[in-house]
Amino acid sequence: MLFNEVYGAYYNAVAAILSEAVKDKITDARINEIVRDKAFFESILTIPAALKDGAWPLISADGSTPLKREPEMPLTELQRRWLKALLSDPRIKLFGVDETGLEDVAPLYSPDVFVCFDRYSDGDDYSDPRYIESFRTILTALREKRKLKIKFKSSRDIEKKWVCVPCRLEYSSKDDKFRLLTFSPRNALTINLGRIKSVTLLEPYSEEEFKPVEYRKERLVLEVKNERNALERTLLSFSHFEKEAERLDDNRYRLTLYYERDDATELVIRVLSFGPVLKVIEPEGFRAQVYERIKKQQKLRG
Repeated sequence: MLFNEVYGAYYNAVAAILSEAVKDKITDARINEIVRDKAFFESILTIPAALKDGAWPLISADGSTPLKREPEMPLTELQRRWLKALLSDPRIKLFGVDETGLEDVAPLYSPDVFVCFDRYSDGDDYSDPRYIESFRTILTALREKRKLKIKFKSSRDIEKKWVCVPCRLEYSSKDDKFRLLTFSPRNALTINLGRIKSVTLLEPYSEEEFKPVEYRKERLVLEVKNERNALERTLLSFSHFEKEAERLDDNRYRLTLYYERDDATELVIRVLSFGPVLKVIEPEGFRAQVYERIKKQQKLRG
């Protein structure tokens, strides 16, 4: 777990807590603050509890620690190999990540060891030079708050031009595609990067000149029955959604997700994949979609 991209945040959060506890006793409120800052929102359910009940015997009841000096976390050879494997992913290469210090390190695994199910086969071509150039130009615009002039093909194969302010990049695991959310003074538009023909950086913009469009978010409330490690699996599966988690009792949790309407179909499929450990509480329209898909599956089974 130490080398997992999710669990790595746990170690960094606990290291920060211990660093402060070595200098002086740390309060529960400060522990919660560090967890919120350095881990994930739902980590507030696990890290403070593990430190308080002695599951991780690192913090005493009075907020002190038995450690004599601040923890250090130098990279091991296994971690370096894991990092090299991550940087072999063509999607990460799009960001132009610096691999200095890992030149002679053998990757822990190669990307082809993973077989993805329930994914469309027409994903983006991350090795295409034009795609890479467009992606990095968009990153520059996002970082420097600059406008873009984009030439792209619509879903009807019509070439269009669009002068806009980039809002954010999103990745769909189901589609294996990146998309760019943009807006202008009068409209908003989402563009699949695979359809982009060229991107030109324009002048910087001010937040007074362009106010971001509020993309409407749909709300989904789920009840998680924590059997077969369902809570952890659910949080991992929905990690890229804005969410809130609440403990109901020893075995049940309430999970609230916020998603865009275009992602509804993919979300229905994901919810169904968890079977009886996930229950849709609201909205009623989403419950109806789940019910209809179950009926269709039953008919197919005869």
